Amino acid sequence: MRPEVPEARRRRLQRDLLAWYGARGRALGWRQTRDPYAILVSEVMLQQTQAARVEPLWRAFLDRFPTVPALAAGAPGDVLLQWRGLGYNRRAVALHRCARQLVDRHGGAVPDDLAALRALPGVGPYTGRAVLAFAFGHHVAPVDTNVGRVLVRAAAGRPLRAAEAQALADAMVPAGAAAAWSHALMDLGAGLCTARAARCAACPLERTCAWRRSGGDDPAASGGRPGPPVRFGDSDRFHRGRLVDALRSGPVARSDLPAAAASEADTDRAGRIASALVADELAQWHDGVLRLPGDSPAGRGG
Repeated sequence: MRPEVPEARRRRLQRDLLAWYGARGRALGWRQTRDPYAILVSEVMLQQTQAARVEPLWRAFLDRFPTVPALAAGAPGDVLLQWRGLGYNRRAVALHRCARQLVDRHGGAVPDDLAALRALPGVGPYTGRAVLAFAFGHHVAPVDTNVGRVLVRAAAGRPLRAAEAQALADAMVPAGAAAAWSHALMDLGAGLCTARAARCAACPLERTCAWRRSGGDDPAASGGRPGPPVRFGDSDRFHRGRLVDALRSGPVARSDLPAAAASEADTDRAGRIASALVADELAQWHDGVLRLPGDSPAGRGG
């Protein structure tokens, strides 16, 4: 059941947060456009990458693939080349598939319907709602970890299940301000209402925050204990990334896989990683060498 926020407090939360965002909000490029395609690209890039890192790469990607049809017509290998620096390369493959489906099923346009968006590769409930709110102004709110934490603390004052948080987020959207409201929640959660050290004294919602008014335990605190740290350099994801980066420079022979994947002492691991890349359509074998998908034998690197 959705938590009920009294009307007067809801309006004050909306007013105070929007005023703070107007003065302090981050001026990110995708916030200056209503182009659904540009916003979709930004949201896919932002799924697991920080905004400061994404912005210049987002602009470069749009320069190379300025429209849905341009992206759909691009070779998968060229899309992966343009994705350099973003990591999680499966997102690039999914975005390319998404563009092709948009051309095939929607005439190259990004739909303004959540079910249609959710049916696209790489578009989940968060990304779909983000496109609806930011591009089309729909009265919905995308809920990520930062947004959920702000809602739990400031609006509900208690832990929320995922469905409750989504229902509350949608109910809290001010009329005509879907984009600004969600951006404000994201910025507050990322900058002030953080998981480890909430900066309540600097928060524009301190006087209306349900958690601060109650004086109880932090409702957004996690009760779980963190597991042992895993060194990124020891992970398969690290070696996958090194191999994809090597493929961006040219084909890799089977005998060179361990060096290309930065796993010189583990030939079996390098082979397993290469097989996984092929299964994920991030690479393909041709005449005994591994290449980016869509590369011709006479293409990059010979």
